[in-house]
Amino acid sequence: MKKTFLYCLSVVSAMMFFACQSQTIEPIDREQVVSRNHPVNTSFDTLASLSVGNGEFAFTVDATGLQTYPELYSAGIPLGTQSQWGWHSFSNPEKYRFEETLKPYDFRGKEELYSVQFNEDGRNKEAANWYRVNPHRLHLGVVGLELSHADGTLAKADELTAVNQTLDMWNGNIRSSFALDGEQVSVTTACAGNRDVVGANISSSLLASGRVGVNVRFPYPTGKHSDDACDWNSPRKHTTTIVEQDAQSALFCRKLDATTYYVRLSWTGDARLAKKEAHYYVLTPASGDSLSITCEFVPEKPVQEVMNFAQVFDCATARWNAYWNNGGIVDFSHCKDPRAKELERRVVLSQYLMAIQCAGSVPPQETGLTYNSWFGKFHLEMHWWHAVHFALWGRPELMEKSLDWYKNSAYENARSIAQRQGFDGVRWMKMTDPSSTEAPSKVGSFLIWQQPHFIYMAELAYRANPTEETLNKYKELVAATADFMFSFADYEELEGRYVLKGAIPAQETLRAAETVNPPFELSYWHYAISVAQKWRERQGLRRNLEWDEMLDKLSPLAHQDGLYLAAETATDTYKDIRYTSDHMAVLGAYGILPKCPLVREDIMQNTLDWVWDNWNWGKTWGWDFAMTAMDAARLGDTEKAVGALLMEKRTNTYLPNGHNYQDKRLRVYLPGNGGLLTTVAMMCAGWDGSEGENPGFPKDGNWDVRWEGLQPMP
Repeated sequence: MKKTFLYCLSVVSAMMFFACQSQTIEPIDREQVVSRNHPVNTSFDTLASLSVGNGEFAFTVDATGLQTYPELYSAGIPLGTQSQWGWHSFSNPEKYRFEETLKPYDFRGKEELYSVQFNEDGRNKEAANWYRVNPHRLHLGVVGLELSHADGTLAKADELTAVNQTLDMWNGNIRSSFALDGEQVSVTTACAGNRDVVGANISSSLLASGRVGVNVRFPYPTGKHSDDACDWNSPRKHTTTIVEQDAQSALFCRKLDATTYYVRLSWTGDARLAKKEAHYYVLTPASGDSLSITCEFVPEKPVQEVMNFAQVFDCATARWNAYWNNGGIVDFSHCKDPRAKELERRVVLSQYLMAIQCAGSVPPQETGLTYNSWFGKFHLEMHWWHAVHFALWGRPELMEKSLDWYKNSAYENARSIAQRQGFDGVRWMKMTDPSSTEAPSKVGSFLIWQQPHFIYMAELAYRANPTEETLNKYKELVAATADFMFSFADYEELEGRYVLKGAIPAQETLRAAETVNPPFELSYWHYAISVAQKWRERQGLRRNLEWDEMLDKLSPLAHQDGLYLAAETATDTYKDIRYTSDHMAVLGAYGILPKCPLVREDIMQNTLDWVWDNWNWGKTWGWDFAMTAMDAARLGDTEKAVGALLMEKRTNTYLPNGHNYQDKRLRVYLPGNGGLLTTVAMMCAGWDGSEGENPGFPKDGNWDVRWEGLQPMP
């Protein structure tokens, strides 16, 4: 326990941050900025559930402060209990092998093997489907309130009144209250900063009569593409056993096929734990008007001492106070533009959400630790959106936590992918899991824009800490990433140029077999190889002459009638809706990325204007608005930069809890939140070569944006 307290008390000194930069001398009242944006619920809004967490673990609650009504929220923002370690695979009685997911393609005069989904029935299709589903992320267990009327019947959500709930982001806790048959129930919820422990303190006169208790329930996984991962109808497929118990704690052992994990429920006071039915336990107090519990989720039998609620609460407070008092903060309260208040709300809530959902030891899934999308797996092309903002907001160590996974887990598999396709270096997979198993995909396996991300993030790490230690930590992976990129580009002798082909670009409506030279990927190749050369020079190595030749001979971005094309081969870009839907990735060539010799600003401005007026915005994704704003900011079109961030479109909706809503399937979309933070940082602190204060905001007197602790973007 001593170690836990030392951790909590030393969070501030243990965290390493960027030196604070600011355009104003007057310090910002950080607590005021955060507190005025605390979310408040006064009803059971299924799209307004709230979470506590620590980057490795998150726990999402309904309006009662615990997970009392998970079925009610299953089609909203589900009440998840998820971790970075909690994964499960269904059994494989047919002994499917990964090799059975591979299919040959010829994009450049040689056979390349890709792991794909098959249309034809048969063993290949079944194998691909099994590897696509497995492993999948687990819902580790539901911890809710057991609420009863005087006649013993369970209370329904719509029978509770006087609902009032606040997420205190500054201290990292949720305070909830409601009335059951006229009697108040109050709940305070928090998550430890360094362990997967959630704690709750419950106060009510109904506790002593047994009408308020705590239940713990465990589902079996569904293995579905996108859902709350709770199958409540398969009790015989898994086991829940109490393996240790005393007067104030119980240790559950969970077994699901080959997966085993443990859950330790602890409480203070006189209470009795009883099994209600399979995988369903109820803790009922015998006396008093207060009950405190903690529930810890661990992959192996726990050896650490139990944390009580007070310790969890104090640890959460220390962690969140340190988070907000360091790194970046932006104050929009001095702005006259009426949209500024909403922009600040989105920014503060996004900072909170990204810290609990995306600051872990592996890249996060697009729905974080809230509920499963794509079976709970993460997408490396989204890692940039999840992580880059941490560095720009003065918290590079949170970005770097997940970079270790590339070397410790993904490196060998990524090298194998490159080798089987006949390339050098490492080809980072698209859709994967902590084991770095490549998930078969008809689209993802052909994407390449995740490849340069590692170099981009390693460069941000070096900018934050320009030392030999940083170089040594990432140099091998930077070089191997660049080796693949060089070998992937084809050299056309007749035209004397390098081209990119045989890939699906970020604008996924384009096909791999017919797409040549997508503009964003070309620019990203130029940027990443240029950075890789700098890394060689920093190590005292000579520049790679072959890389320099490719930089000189990369194809220019194709354009027509003064507009950039979606690809060199997409000559009907502005006539075919296939090319004007999905991501307007062309804007990323000079938005996400700094200007390179391949880009002409006049053509990019024309393209931005056309996209603004004509794009099929109903087919966009959350980060498209951030990408548009970044492009506009670099071009000096600051009105469009602000307008893009606050454009009133479905996929640019930010719910009361801060989550970026996309559609009925993706009610949570964290790349949108990360993109928003990245864009606001660069609009405030600028980018390499930008001039003046707040270069991304209009200079009309309405945007007096004040900030601290931000860093410029490359």
